Amino acid sequence: MTWLKLTAASGRHPVFGDPGPLARASLAHPDVALLADLLPRNGDTYAPDLLTPQPGTDAQGRDLLDEQVAQIEAAAQEDLETQVFTYTRTHWSRPLRAETRRIAESGRMQRHLANGLARFWRDTLSDGWPELRSIIDQDIAHRARTIATHGVGRTLGALHPNLDWAGDAVTLVTSWDGEIDVTGRDLVLAPSVLGRPDVVIQVDTPGQFVLYYPAQRVGASRDRESGSIAQVVGNARAALLADLETARSTTELATRMGYTPGTVSYHLNALHRARLVTKVRDGRYVLYQRTEHAARLLEEDRDWYSGRTS
Repeated sequence: MTWLKLTAASGRHPVFGDPGPLARASLAHPDVALLADLLPRNGDTYAPDLLTPQPGTDAQGRDLLDEQVAQIEAAAQEDLETQVFTYTRTHWSRPLRAETRRIAESGRMQRHLANGLARFWRDTLSDGWPELRSIIDQDIAHRARTIATHGVGRTLGALHPNLDWAGDAVTLVTSWDGEIDVTGRDLVLAPSVLGRPDVVIQVDTPGQFVLYYPAQRVGASRDRESGSIAQVVGNARAALLADLETARSTTELATRMGYTPGTVSYHLNALHRARLVTKVRDGRYVLYQRTEHAARLLEEDRDWYSGRTS
């Protein structure tokens, strides 16, 4: 959701930079666009909590993502209307779009939102997901050791400069004042990679109390790679673009790259939607070749590495 918000606002991440052409191309899908329309903008901070279900304790990795997408699709209509109609009216400086309201009232918004999230993740983040997940797992292991050694209070006080533990309350420096009684709720700490440097609290949904905080070491291993085209389109797609100076078929690329034809086809379709490759039919084959824009990205990448090593 953070990456989608950044893409929709034409912003840049402090570590990962431009979300890239694949992310922007994904916004053209109506379900992704609907999802983006429910994100805050122009200084607003509220996003419907149903879009970020509280992480469970059993599922791991991709299973956790699938579980959360399923939770979005299964959200109760009453909860959706409360969050989409009432809370946005309270927290937003802009009105809800008429088309978004119509879809919400139809009872079909949950399915569209779940599909939009799954599609945006598949188009933009799936290729780099193992690296992102590794950063999250390392942070969780570090926090667990800190809790075991120094206690929960020390951990809460070290999560973020705007967070502190007062002995009987969690305090957060934020743009609004208020006290929330969370007695009896589980406190879920969720490390965020793409949300850096912000901390977000999620308490509007009954029973939920989630703190999203920046994971440690985000960017620590990326200094060498900053500016690389692989950070814009993903490693697999960057490798395909590098091999597409000459027009090639899906089968030829699969043989050369060591991927299955299905995997190559998936990545080529994403690159084509982002206008980074062209395709033409040649008899029984469809040939793909990188565009001038893709060639410029590759050239800028080489120039950056040359400057770093000179």
